[in-house]
Formats: sequence, C-alpha cells, structure tokens
Amino acid sequence: MKSRRPYEVLNVKELFKELTFASLIERINRFCALVRTKTGVRKAHISDTGRLKELFLPGSPLLLAENPKGKLDYKLVAVKSGEDWVFLHTPAHLLIAERLIREGFLGFYPKEIRKEVKHGKSRIDLLIDGNFYLEVKGCNLVKGCTCLFPDAPTERGRKHLQELILLRQRGFRTGVLFLAFRPCSCFSPNAGTDPLFAKSFKRALSSGVEFFGVKLRFLPETGGIYVDGELPLC
Repeated sequence: MKSRRPYEVLNVKELFKELTFASLIERINRFCALVRTKTGVRKAHISDTGRLKELFLPGSPLLLAENPKGKLDYKLVAVKSGEDWVFLHTPAHLLIAERLIREGFLGFYPKEIRKEVKHGKSRIDLLIDGNFYLEVKGCNLVKGCTCLFPDAPTERGRKHLQELILLRQRGFRTGVLFLAFRPCSCFSPNAGTDPLFAKSFKRALSSGVEFFGVKLRFLPETGGIYVDGELPLC
C-alpha cells in the first residue's frame, strides 16, 4: 500500500442506527458484560471472545449499539483504554478487510472477493479472484509498542494457519491479514500465551504464506474507523 494520510475505511453508522455511551461494571462471561447506561444497569453482548483483561477494567468507558433482535439489550462496539478507543465489534472485520483490499491495500485491485469460503472442514475468511485465500484476524493486545496475537490460546487460529499452508502447497496464493485496533509499531505472534500458534505462524511464513498488517484507529465522535498505515512484523 502506498503511503497516504489516514482515511476512513468504515463508519459504524453504516452498521448501527443509534450508539450510546456507558461504563463497564463487570464482564460476566466471554459473551456478556454488565454495563451502566443512562437508563440503568443493562447487559451487552461481546463479540470479541478474547481475554481482553487489560481493556475490561471496572468503570471503563464503553460505546454500545442497541440490539433489538438479540437476547441482550446492547452490542459492545468499543472500549476506551487510556486516550484511545478500541473497536471490538468483530463481525465488522471482514467488511473492513474487503474495503481495504478493494482500495488496493494488497497491491492490486481485485475483480472478485468471496467471503467465508468453505475448504475441507474449515472456512477461509476471503477468497480473492479465485486464487488467493486470506484469513483476517483482529489484534487488540499491546505490550510496549508491539501488537500481539493471540491474547488467549487459539486452536482455531492454528488450524487456519495449517489450512493456509496446505493451500499454498497446492499452488494457491495465501495470506493472513492482522487488523490492529490499538496504537503499536509492529506485530509479533504471542509466543508467551500460545507458543504453538507462534510456531505455526513461523512455519506458515517459511511455507510461503504472506503476512499483512494494518493499523486502525476508531473515533467515536465521527463513528469512523481510519487506516493509519501498514503494520510491519517486528
């Protein structure tokens, strides 16, 4: 991707009609948080099932979207950490990735992008122009200036890397795109939390699986998610 000023890749107003600010009381389980809104204590659905311990602190400011069709009152959109808002609505990841790719982030402009393409017993996030399989991962853990993935052991993530290796061996182009939603300077697999994923990641790169990373910023005052440059490997 050519160097350019930050630009908006997605606006959450495209996804949600109304947004509301709240604060975190506690995370009840992987999928549910107890939150305090202007109308009282409510429950919000968490789509990002990572541990997120450094983000989910009591009293942390939250941005929520109404969830009229769900069992819980709200969907959790973002959490504030320090001066930054961290986007946590994982269902938007593929849409963000698709728009990045159509903007030429991978170095070309595709004719066709298919989502969640079945391969064997798995589904690969994106198939580009019929011959380029791409997995998309969200990255919300930062230590120092390094973005790390995963923040919890992920058998699913290791399986995805193995699928990409096998597809590469069959002659397809393959890659993994990491969306970094927190300020950082480079990316590294989190060997301390999941050494097996780190080994699989290293093996994938040596097998020809390509790495792509992008730094993103979310601004609740505009609702925009902005591209803030490429994220290199450490």
